[in-house]
Amino acid sequence: MINRLFSFGRRDFASLSEQEILALAISSEEDDARIYKAYADGLRDDFPASAKVFDEMAEEENEHRRRLIEQHKTRFGDTIPLIRREHVRGYYERKPDWLVRPLGIEKVRDMAEQMENQAHRFYVEAAKRTGDADTRKLLGDLAQAEKGHESLARRLGTKHTPDDVKEEEAATEHKQFVLTYVQPGLAGLMDGSVSTLAPIFAAAFATQDTWQTFLVGLSASVGAGISMGFTEAAHDDGVISGRGSPIKRGLASGIMTAIGGLGHALPYLIPHFWTATSIAALVVLIELWAITWIQNRYMDTPFLRAAFQVVLGGSLVLAAGVLIGNA
Repeated sequence: MINRLFSFGRRDFASLSEQEILALAISSEEDDARIYKAYADGLRDDFPASAKVFDEMAEEENEHRRRLIEQHKTRFGDTIPLIRREHVRGYYERKPDWLVRPLGIEKVRDMAEQMENQAHRFYVEAAKRTGDADTRKLLGDLAQAEKGHESLARRLGTKHTPDDVKEEEAATEHKQFVLTYVQPGLAGLMDGSVSTLAPIFAAAFATQDTWQTFLVGLSASVGAGISMGFTEAAHDDGVISGRGSPIKRGLASGIMTAIGGLGHALPYLIPHFWTATSIAALVVLIELWAITWIQNRYMDTPFLRAAFQVVLGGSLVLAAGVLIGNA
């Protein structure tokens, strides 16, 4: 959540001039060429054929960069503005997976396809914001060059059939659902469930007043839901990242954040303190299990690792709340 707040200092993609769009494209191609080269180096010993493919892809990205620089020189001269993907709100990010060794071939293939899809969306949107015919043509050509699901699979030796295309379309639809609803909803559920543990249980053990504890939990849950919802909607308009409508993502994040906190706040409507606390603790366990299941089901996180991370984090926050409340 803190990282998202920093995105308010970034530029909106719609505010970029045509020169800045070209500069952003140049820096992005430079970064992607380096990443493909790193993939090639990491795969060379165990997967030499695939490494050669990524070497070629790095060269293609360098050729794209060269064409973009020539277009910039023709229109705007030799001085290229310094603008990178981290300067633009909602622009796709590159996680440093290429630094991890050894590289898994399936992981690399998935990341490369994702990179090509993101670059394709960028060039499509960039072309819409360009009035110069030559620049628009160049950006359109690069958009087609980056549209590489089929081409990448073919180059890596995978044969496509009509059934494969149907499966790919279904996978794309599923991925969009995850990006628009599951990912922000999961982030909200985790934030609401874990971050409210300390204030709710601290208030419970400090006052042993169930009504006051409920009011603390209600205010913390609703406040966190509003904050997470607005932050999710504001930090990324979804145009370049492909994460979908900011309103849908904001609602998913905000609602799930509030639900995550209210789950263990509602038991304190029960007047008896220890009964309410016991039920609240049980609800916390259910919430943590639900988060683990969602991570495993939709985010492909190994179940035991997800359980360890969620339970450890939740336990530490819960313990902090109890200790503070008893201080």
